Amino acid sequence: MKVEEIRKLTDEEIIKKISETKEELFSLRLKQATGSLEKPSKLNSLRKDVARMKTVLNERKRGVNDGK
Repeated sequence: MKVEEIRKLTDEEIIKKISETKEELFSLRLKQATGSLEKPSKLNSLRKDVARMKTVLNERKRGVNDGK
């Protein structure tokens, strides 16, 4: 998910997306532990998506506007 897409969402939608992504991460970690995970790179991309969403929420909370 790109930052531009995240910025278009409301705070509530972002929080919901974070929750859904964390659930998906949990299930992927279980698959990894059992050795049935097909795309290990998916874990990294989901972790980065969560970080991006949290960053946007924090920017909004602090009132930071990057002008984009």
